[in-house]
Amino acid sequence: MCELHCNVLVKDSNTYQPDTLDLNKDKEAAAYWFPCFRELIEKFAQRALESQRATDTSAEERANQFRSSYLSKLQEYQSQSESHKVLGIRELLELNDAQLRLHGFTDPWQEQKKTENEEAVPLLSGRLQEIDAIKSDRERWLELVRGVLAGNMFDWGAQAVTNILQEDASFGLNAALERIQKRPWLMDDLDAWLQRLQEEEIHKCAAIFVDNSGVDVVLGILPFARELLKRGTKVLLCANSEPSLNDVTSSELTAILDCCNCSCPVLKQACSEKRLLVFGNGQRGPCLDMRTLPQDLCEALKTYQTDLLIIEGMGRALHTNLYARFNCETLKLAVVKNKWLAQRLGGDTFAVICKYEPLTS
Repeated sequence: MCELHCNVLVKDSNTYQPDTLDLNKDKEAAAYWFPCFRELIEKFAQRALESQRATDTSAEERANQFRSSYLSKLQEYQSQSESHKVLGIRELLELNDAQLRLHGFTDPWQEQKKTENEEAVPLLSGRLQEIDAIKSDRERWLELVRGVLAGNMFDWGAQAVTNILQEDASFGLNAALERIQKRPWLMDDLDAWLQRLQEEEIHKCAAIFVDNSGVDVVLGILPFARELLKRGTKVLLCANSEPSLNDVTSSELTAILDCCNCSCPVLKQACSEKRLLVFGNGQRGPCLDMRTLPQDLCEALKTYQTDLLIIEGMGRALHTNLYARFNCETLKLAVVKNKWLAQRLGGDTFAVICKYEPLTS
């Protein structure tokens, strides 16, 4: 880890605080989120059990131990609410992953991710043809942003989306495009982002912190990254170093790219020329703390003069980093898949966050 290097992108490393909420200070938030996690843990315990039930007779016992251990530690957090330490959603989500690993469940969503990636990859060429058929640069970028947002709907960590995916096996990108909030969005800086692309110089290097497997990364992120590559921007795809929910890992993303290169000459050439690179982001949960980026990523961000940061998803751009400022232009994209959080921000379920922050002195 390279905490001393976090000033590569963080505007002020002394004051950087990734967490959007502090459950130790925000009583309303604590009253919602602690019971919410007590319910979520039942779903995670069941998922853990199902992932190993057929191959390991100890799976049920370990799943029960995971549930009990997590709930016990959650109660400890709640009873320490007077602590001066910031307690964000990030820590409760990371606790889930840590407890799963402790009880032998290293990747409960592995088969789900594998299936979704295998289903999404053959659809990429068709999606790219749709994008390339849009002649207007502005309209093409609008569709690319909408694609990232729609792809972000495919999140098995969000109950509102899980219900949809379980009820409708045919739910895909086009259906998701119809489900997300219509403009104007809850946070809508899209016009400023589109204007930036039309009027100013091309970015040297973009770091994209990605989120989910399947439709999200294949049909949402890769077309967006491809368009940046076509402009002449180097792209660093930053994915989780360790499994968490259905988030794509860096090793999985490398394998996905190998498959996608067969149907996209732009991606294939960019990988060959090392203008498209994959890095682990050092995270072991679904959020993002810029203080814990690994050394190789920190060095790459600096070496390639990263001047555009794109953060995708609720964990990385909403539960964390929503109000954090960085040393380069930043685009934060997420769909708010939690009704309480959406209402706290002034919207409703599936509201859209499109927050563009130009570089300021």
